[in-house]
Amino acid sequence: MRKILYSFLLMTTALGTQAQTYNNPRYFKTEAEEAPQLSPAEKPVAQVRSGNYIPVNVMAPEVPKSFTLFGEKMPLDIWDVRERFDRELLVNTFMQGSTSYIIKHMGRWMKVIEERLKANNIPDDFKYLCVAESALQNQISKAGAVGFWQFMSGTAPSFGLYIDNEVDERYDPVKATEAACKYLQQAYNKFGNWTAAAASYNCGMGGYNGAMNTQGESSFYKLLLPEETMRYVFRIAALKYILDNQDKFGFRLTNDVVYHPLNLRRETINYGVGNLVAYAKSKGTDYKTIRMLNPWIRSNTLSNSKGRTYTILLPAN
Repeated sequence: MRKILYSFLLMTTALGTQAQTYNNPRYFKTEAEEAPQLSPAEKPVAQVRSGNYIPVNVMAPEVPKSFTLFGEKMPLDIWDVRERFDRELLVNTFMQGSTSYIIKHMGRWMKVIEERLKANNIPDDFKYLCVAESALQNQISKAGAVGFWQFMSGTAPSFGLYIDNEVDERYDPVKATEAACKYLQQAYNKFGNWTAAAASYNCGMGGYNGAMNTQGESSFYKLLLPEETMRYVFRIAALKYILDNQDKFGFRLTNDVVYHPLNLRRETINYGVGNLVAYAKSKGTDYKTIRMLNPWIRSNTLSNSKGRTYTILLPAN
């Protein structure tokens, strides 16, 4: 019995050695894999992989020598500014799947966002703040922030977004963009520069103002803020650099694979439509399509008891 147990332990140890020294082949190749293949007669009877791995060649993205964000020059001569930018470039460059998905959504949404920013005299670079917030999707954060621009329910009404048990306009990309423009303009008027306005979008105007007063500094790049906010502005910068230079970073998504604006018609109402299933069928479509095209409708009914004006998107055909 002891001999059997001893043999079993030896076999388990050998297998354990193999498991512990094996690494994901996506990232590593062994010397044996690089060497010429041996014939069956030349191969050893048993072979345990050694730990001599040759790493796949990985090139770190180069931090640009100069860079502007929101029309304001980033002081890359300050060592921690350069390194924080470098960190976010590294992280976001190698998230190929999520970045490719963002590029696909840009085809559908970026023109709309750019138009709203321009109409409100907000720098075009703030479209990348939207990307950093939600990846151009109607996400819900752990804290309960909602939509493309991640508004909290307590803040949203202050910037014109209506919420009740049937409607939540935080899910309307166009209205949420308008609300974000109002916030950013207020923050710019308060702090005098767009970088501070962007940082305050993450930590709040009160939080940013408190840090300024406590530390006796006004520039974002000289303030010590919460780690999330410290990374936030540089994440926006990294996304701008990558998405403005897609080919340089290896993202080559052709026009036929990105998502394009849908072919829609619009119906403006200031009355209730009742049951959405019946309403959808009366418009030649279905409940699922109505809810997907109008995510701001949060119920299976739209009574609109206050007679508010809404624009409902419907399939063109």
